[in-house]
Amino acid sequence: MGIFGLMEDAATAEISRSQIWQWIHAESKLPDGTIITRPLVERIVAEETTNLMAEVGGDVRRGRRVQQARVLFEEVALGPDFPTFLTIPAYAWHV
Repeated sequence: MGIFGLMEDAATAEISRSQIWQWIHAESKLPDGTIITRPLVERIVAEETTNLMAEVGGDVRRGRRVQQARVLFEEVALGPDFPTFLTIPAYAWHV
């Protein structure tokens, strides 16, 4: 059982980043035939980061968290090697 939903959030993030890493390295295809590549995912991440930054507006703290999440995601989902757990580098930011 998670505390304040955090365990469930971490598990969902693990599954998601694992799937994306695997799709890239297996050269999986989208329904339209587009191959899932690192540049494709980077473009989508950039678009979503822009959307999230617009949502947070001038809230500097929330904007910083969005940027941290982007860096963490890129580290654990887009690298050449598959990190064991995304929580290891995430926790390092909070120590």
